[in-house]
Amino acid sequence: MLNKQGLFGQNQNERYRRDGRALEPAVSPAPAPEPRVEPPPRAEPEVKPKIEETKGSRLIVGPDIKLKGAEITDCDTLVVEGRVEASMDTRVIQIAESGALQGTVGVDVAEIRGRFEGELTVRKQLIIHPGGKVSGKIRYGKIMIEDGGEITGDVATLAAGKTAGVTAPKPAAQLASN
Repeated sequence: MLNKQGLFGQNQNERYRRDGRALEPAVSPAPAPEPRVEPPPRAEPEVKPKIEETKGSRLIVGPDIKLKGAEITDCDTLVVEGRVEASMDTRVIQIAESGALQGTVGVDVAEIRGRFEGELTVRKQLIIHPGGKVSGKIRYGKIMIEDGGEITGDVATLAAGKTAGVTAPKPAAQLASN
């Protein structure tokens, strides 16, 4: 009974000779490593940019930059992350959450996440994202205001500006009575 395996701290997996010396340890095969199961990648909805990226001249005003009293010309895309006071005519303007632009701007496409104040003429599409604030005299071709975006001031479509002063035709009922 005293020579049984497992007594007095002997290793259960060791085999012994009759003289008590250990033979080779009994090696049990190592368990096969469990295959690591990676969670499937999170399926995030693909977000397509609202505007096409333009190729050409691009001016980026960084987050801690202040550009004042400038007239910006020959710029295809202006990205505002800081503060800009300027007049300009360009193709695309993007105002980041931290960005602010004040001035007179003519543009094909404007994407506003920060603030704009002044006179803004957007020939094609004005996009105001959540947190975006646009104020002043605003003229646009098309507009998209996402939930949380704001627009205030003298706001009208470009088509409304072109037909100013034109009277609408009288309804048929009024023509018959004249």
